[in-house]
Amino acid sequence: MPAIRLLPDQLISQIAAGEVVERPASALKELLENSLDAGSTDITVTLLNGGVKQLRVADNGTGVAKDDLALALTRHATSKIATLDDLEAVASLGFRGEALASIASVSRTQIISRYQDDHHAWRIESEGSAISAIEPAALGIGTIVEVHDLYFNTPARRKFLKTEGTEFGHCEEAFRRVALSRPDVAFMLQHNGRALARLNIADPQKRFGEILGAEFSAESFALDESAAGLRLWGMAAKPTFSRNARDTQYVYVNGRFVRDKLISHAIRQAYQDVLHHDRHPAFVLFLELDTSLVDVNVHPSKTEVRFRDGQAVHRFVFHALHKALATPTGASNLVTASQAPTNPFSPTFGNAASYPTFQSQIDLRANEAPNFYQTLFGNAGLQGNSAQNANALGGNIHEAPSDAPFSPNYDSQDFPLGFAVAQIHGVYVLAQNSLGLVVVDMHAAHERIMYEKLKAALDTSFVPMQPLLLPVSFNADRLEVATVQEQQSSEQGSGLAQLGFDLAILSPTTLAVRAVPVMLQDADAVALARDVLKDLREYGASRALTERRNEMLGTMACHAAVRANRNLTIPEMNALLRDMEATERSGQCNHGRPTWFQVSMSDLDKMFMRGK
Repeated sequence: MPAIRLLPDQLISQIAAGEVVERPASALKELLENSLDAGSTDITVTLLNGGVKQLRVADNGTGVAKDDLALALTRHATSKIATLDDLEAVASLGFRGEALASIASVSRTQIISRYQDDHHAWRIESEGSAISAIEPAALGIGTIVEVHDLYFNTPARRKFLKTEGTEFGHCEEAFRRVALSRPDVAFMLQHNGRALARLNIADPQKRFGEILGAEFSAESFALDESAAGLRLWGMAAKPTFSRNARDTQYVYVNGRFVRDKLISHAIRQAYQDVLHHDRHPAFVLFLELDTSLVDVNVHPSKTEVRFRDGQAVHRFVFHALHKALATPTGASNLVTASQAPTNPFSPTFGNAASYPTFQSQIDLRANEAPNFYQTLFGNAGLQGNSAQNANALGGNIHEAPSDAPFSPNYDSQDFPLGFAVAQIHGVYVLAQNSLGLVVVDMHAAHERIMYEKLKAALDTSFVPMQPLLLPVSFNADRLEVATVQEQQSSEQGSGLAQLGFDLAILSPTTLAVRAVPVMLQDADAVALARDVLKDLREYGASRALTERRNEMLGTMACHAAVRANRNLTIPEMNALLRDMEATERSGQCNHGRPTWFQVSMSDLDKMFMRGK
């Protein structure tokens, strides 16, 4: 067996470089973080051949003193921590003291820096393990780090690098991540002599739009939530801006870009009710918490973290984003001629003020909508919205006199979806508000309303049950019968009863539906019962009511939602609009499809070339 020996420092640094400097983008990330830690407010990045031939970062930070330049290229030498206590509460982006040494060990590196108290700058160079003497140089306060010929002395590693375009793409992404995190710092990116990005100091929303595009800004909403020493802020895209890849997802913990499974899971859960499972949300989110509550010393790349109380962080992120998605602002949908959506709930939207309130008066007398909420939502739905629905429809929906006039106030902030004027092919409801035209997919909208009502009812332990005047029997297979039998004998209580169902076994091949949820009383009782039994059989009552709850309730809501090709009266359409305004996440159905769109008056004018 070979004798144990100490490895040379150069080989140790090259081994470390394999973890820290995976490719030019990794080196760029480390250099940018050093610049930010130095308090820079202006950083310029220059690349040649995707960063392989040259990677140059110039900043106006505090600089490095002459006596510290040589230490800057030494492994585990840093100014950012000194004790274990410092490490456990580190607030700087860099702290391990190995990035520059690792980069220098596999490249030709030059550092020129002028410390803020020095009269002139100093230069130091290295080529692999060989470090030059320190020499005077000319530079304003700040630092320039130039990295040439990456992996020149480790050709096997250099062969693993990809094409110039690929390596530059990774460098550009590293640049974007850092630039997104610090809108208070100006950045410039140059590649092969061409300036590709110039980002001036700006407010966060403007910086996000500059990097991720105007469409992201227009389709996103801002959030800022704080609780128990935690803060989550940033911008998240509405479900209608979903992506087919995770290419617009940025999460920062105390300003550091991270890939954290716990936070990612919380975000996915927050979006699951409004996003199709094949799509991915877009967001730039910043989580801030006490530095002692998070461990950033998990991996040399510093993109992984551990939280002291991961469950509390998960709950906070989920609830903060879930709440934001449930607000009207997070659920609004707007279609413009340029396809650049804006928030139609905003009082400053477009040129709405230049359009007077509409002159036509629509007959919205309540007596024309006989038992609408009773028919669609049952007594539970009527009780929960009776006051609001009565007000929206011009009085009590069952007792309004036939001659009661109703003149809608289109400027009212209480009715952002306006008032119905027509129905198209029994599928879409057309409404007008102070902004212009609202188009509603009535099935998708009603499905979301029913879904949220079912969730709210189940949260109180049981969904209200409506006995059927005449039970409905149907032929069932043995598994369906066995599922009912198992539910009836369950010690934890029947999952069927919790969901508002009463099923009886008439024979080994026959079941009878004796009661259904109040809100679903007009749905196909047999089809509804079969779908619920399928979920209970495949997942068990406990899991179906916890993990699979939302999927099962979504299926039930779809059964009950008003179908296409059903003609609604004007008051019925308005009742639907009022319930949409009162329902969380009403901008999307539970499959992630939009339920309504807004077309502004200005865009209608553009379509017809008015004013030209």
